[in-house]
Amino acid sequence: MDIDTLRGIFTALALIAFIAVWIWAWSSKRKRAFDEAANLPFADDDLDQQSKGVRHE
Repeated sequence: MDIDTLRGIFTALALIAFIAVWIWAWSSKRKRAFDEAANLPFADDDLDQQSKGVRHE
């Protein structure tokens, strides 16, 4: 095996890993967890305002 064969194998493995992560990220099983994670910054703002005594009216 020469270096070009190793580079080709590494490239193929990297492509397979990328596709696997892409499928995992776009799977419908992960949607709920990603939606919760997307709303975390807003939850922190609510906690900060409550601790400072700011009221929402």
